[in-house]
Amino acid sequence: MMSSSSSSSPGTEPAKESLPIPTEPDLPPEGGVRGWICVVGAFICLFCTFGFLNAIGVFQTHYEQNSLRNYSSSDISWIFAVQLCLMWALGPLYGRLLDTFGPAPVLYPCSVLCVFALCMTSLADKYYQIFLAQGLGFGIGAGGVFTAAMVCVGQWFVKRRGLALGIAVCGSSTGGVIFPIFLNKMVGDVGFYGTVRWGLWGPFDYLPSMAQEEAKFSPNLALYLISIINAASIPGRIIPPHIADHIGHFNVITTCAFLTAISMFFLWLPFHYHPSHAGLIVFALAYGFVTGAVVSLLMPCLAKSGKLETLGVRFGTFQMVVALGSLTGLPIMGAILNQQGGKSFAGLEIFAAVSALLGTSFFALSTYQMARSRGTWRV
Repeated sequence: MMSSSSSSSPGTEPAKESLPIPTEPDLPPEGGVRGWICVVGAFICLFCTFGFLNAIGVFQTHYEQNSLRNYSSSDISWIFAVQLCLMWALGPLYGRLLDTFGPAPVLYPCSVLCVFALCMTSLADKYYQIFLAQGLGFGIGAGGVFTAAMVCVGQWFVKRRGLALGIAVCGSSTGGVIFPIFLNKMVGDVGFYGTVRWGLWGPFDYLPSMAQEEAKFSPNLALYLISIINAASIPGRIIPPHIADHIGHFNVITTCAFLTAISMFFLWLPFHYHPSHAGLIVFALAYGFVTGAVVSLLMPCLAKSGKLETLGVRFGTFQMVVALGSLTGLPIMGAILNQQGGKSFAGLEIFAAVSALLGTSFFALSTYQMARSRGTWRV
């Protein structure tokens, strides 16, 4: 009798072992309740951190007139240059941690560090103390919170990535509208250090000083320019990114970068020779709108240039490049201002405008290369 374990009969092929079928990586869910909750969370994170970049002009002006009045504008600007640099420079480390372990190991400790750094800033009255607390401490913490927020939103969306990230980065603009006004009102009531204990954030450094020196703005009105810029950047961070979702993120960011340079050359620089309140306010509105679009479109462009699984590392590499400009830009402009006696802002304005035009050329080159490789102008 033939055993049941005998070989298969002639004409019958041996059974083949089933092999696992390779699957494509899961696509982002394009929102849903959890996705839009992530956008809201990122909005709040950027309100409290990257929004800090939107009022350094308030700090610069206060330090020049009070606790650091014996230091030059260039010396004071190093505090904010290091802060900006650290917000970007640690991006490769944060990006690797995000891709490997998720947002929690980055977001939680960096949030605590931000709070601690602001508490120490509220107690600092010497240059080295302010440098350590506001420059180093807050820069390191805010960089982690900012990176985690941007990467998380970028991984939830594809088709509406521009819109979602635009809404998220409106958090920094909202902070830039609220906090300069808040600081201006609170300093008179509880003093600068009491105000910082409440919390304050912001970006442009020299515009309030220029408004007071050349356009004869009152101190209160000069600080409102920061709020005007950030108010204008709110629609700039939503409308152009939404359009970019349909006609290409690289196309729109290149256009907005070019308009940024144009606004500096033709709206900001002329008012050095013919200063007026209305002119600077018009510049603040135009500049806020186009720069808001540039900031919000950076992440969609990065996401489009590689795989979603390595978005954190790519964003971190990009941050390293930005960190170099952040570290050197403000001190260079401060040195230019000092060379001109601290009164003329023309050299500073020309340097900023030429830098923006140079950045536009790199955006244009990237757009051309992307369109050529993909065989379509919608990039």
